[in-house]
Amino acid sequence: MSELEQSRLMAKTACKALEDKKGEDIQVIDISQVSVLADYFIIANGNSENQVRALVDNVVEEMEKAGYSVRQREGYGLGSWVLLDFSDIIVHVFDKENRLFYDLERIWSDGRKIPVSDL
Repeated sequence: MSELEQSRLMAKTACKALEDKKGEDIQVIDISQVSVLADYFIIANGNSENQVRALVDNVVEEMEKAGYSVRQREGYGLGSWVLLDFSDIIVHVFDKENRLFYDLERIWSDGRKIPVSDL
């Protein structure tokens, strides 16, 4: 399996975990051609701090079940924007207000948006 195929599988696993806990407006951005940070950004939001944490917990749990470990986790205590770094993919889970404020989709518009269904 190529590195990009592996990253795509990781992204699919993370998106399924977000969908399972009713994550909203899940976006996948392929940044492999514009950044060395990762291959994919996955962005989603929850409706409350508790839902944001539940989304994050489920992503970590499902990724670990699939054999991927989180390298870094930022913002969990605040519950307004949590970043999960799995090396090849980076998952951002926001509350609605902070997602609108930071607008990562605009900042990373050089990347290619991929429908979750295409993973």
